[in-house]
Amino acid sequence: MPTTSGPADTMVADDTAESGDRSDGEKKMDLKEPASEDMGGHEDGDVEMVVFASEGLSPSEGPIEAAEEPRKWKWAVFFLCLFGFMASIKPGEPFITPYLLSPEKNFTREQVTNEITPVLTYSYMMVLVPAFLLTDLLRYKPVLIIQGVSQVVIWLLLLLGSTLTEMQLMEVFYGVTMACRVAYSSYIFSLVSPALYQRVAGYSRSAVLLGVFTSSVLGQLCISLGNVSFYTLNAISLGFVSFGLSLTLFLPWPKRSLFFHRTWNQEQKEVAAVATKSELDKINQQESVSSSAPPLCSASRWRHSVFVQMLLELRNVVRRPSLRLWSLWWVFNSTGYYLVLFYVHILWSKVSLAAENKNIYNGGVEAASTLLSALTSFTAGYVKIRWNVWSELVIGVITALQAGLLLLMGTTDNIWVCYTAYVLFRGFYQFLVPIATFQIASSLTKELCALVFGINTFLGTILKSIINLIISDKRGLALDVQAQFLVYFVYFVILTVVYFVCAAVVIIRHYRKQPREGGGAKEQAAPTQLSPVAADSEAEPLSNGKSAKAE
Repeated sequence: MPTTSGPADTMVADDTAESGDRSDGEKKMDLKEPASEDMGGHEDGDVEMVVFASEGLSPSEGPIEAAEEPRKWKWAVFFLCLFGFMASIKPGEPFITPYLLSPEKNFTREQVTNEITPVLTYSYMMVLVPAFLLTDLLRYKPVLIIQGVSQVVIWLLLLLGSTLTEMQLMEVFYGVTMACRVAYSSYIFSLVSPALYQRVAGYSRSAVLLGVFTSSVLGQLCISLGNVSFYTLNAISLGFVSFGLSLTLFLPWPKRSLFFHRTWNQEQKEVAAVATKSELDKINQQESVSSSAPPLCSASRWRHSVFVQMLLELRNVVRRPSLRLWSLWWVFNSTGYYLVLFYVHILWSKVSLAAENKNIYNGGVEAASTLLSALTSFTAGYVKIRWNVWSELVIGVITALQAGLLLLMGTTDNIWVCYTAYVLFRGFYQFLVPIATFQIASSLTKELCALVFGINTFLGTILKSIINLIISDKRGLALDVQAQFLVYFVYFVILTVVYFVCAAVVIIRHYRKQPREGGGAKEQAAPTQLSPVAADSEAEPLSNGKSAKAE
């Protein structure tokens, strides 16, 4: 059973993209905090958290009530963080696979690998886009309630279900839970003013990280020291997720959201009139002008709709090499990463059985990997390097190391080697996530940033589903788990070769160009850090009048 550590590795970037009308200090996220939000189990926290950390409202939209009533927003943020912590406490999650393979459920490894687990990816792919849109349309809270109900259903099916169909249905609800993570990720930005985005993003991420760590440690202690059965551990998890669901009923209902609910008062409109407008502001202006004109035909309305205009704006994004590189990394490397997370517990089960090792340390390993992931994400904020020159090489080296770890996991018969390789594999991925987030988000406004991350996530999910269907699903090759890990190894080797070839091309071009630039090259030689970019840095204008910072 997949236990994606992240919504999994869905990573949270602090305030990844702010609108163009914000001050320099507010525009950038502080990546010196861990940008990884590893959620235990099947969740996909990283990606969704990153996507919607960019959904903060611009100052012209910021809730004035937050400044006037500090106690109110502080209690709201505290309550939301409490919810994030409690919703992450599921001590039975690292042990779902052993539970399904135990005499209590008595499913075969082939059923879990080829018939139950693949359903998760398909479900997630189908629900992701509706969840993305409904989160904004319904203003977060209803989607959080849906997520809480889905979690309760998951654990009820685990406790009461006994058939293959019921376990597949359980995976469907896991997909819903993963997709609904976007609501928590973006909700907190509707509670405070823009100046507080970085701080509250750190609070919300830390709450979930602490919940995941606590959950994993608690589950391991129950198994190792308390001799608690898997059934009892799952019953405890049901109690925690039920309490988390009850908390969602008391969450405040935000008045604003990014796309569908942008209510301004008169003062805010005056500020927006003299400020640089974001893409969505311009689109709204076009819509207001068109409303006074004669009615447009349906085709014209469609062309002037918000999302069509945003999609057209993406043409300017894909022309930038840095954005293109890191978006492709997000799609292809996250695909391999999550496939590993979905199937690694099945691999551990097989290796332990072959070694006749009856002790299960899934919870301890997940706790260790969560800590290492947070540490590597934090470290990434302090790396000083010229990313416009060395990005491909850094990605290639880390991808090569991950490929080696996958080969080790797929061939070893030592469970401790397998555990260690998994922890390192996750740590390497989480190191690159905040870097990718910064490189993508730093030159985009919040609307485009949310859209770019959403598209990257959806494309990655489609690719995961295709690979699952071919190599894992019963209707495809139906490979066993060790053979699947060898396929993942080959996949990462191919990515490594591509990155190294691209790195060679970029580096050769750079050093060939350097002598012709003379003294100017020396100025470019200074390493860059994941920190705010100066407002007067060279910029390339986008078609909408915004500027994207030059590398």
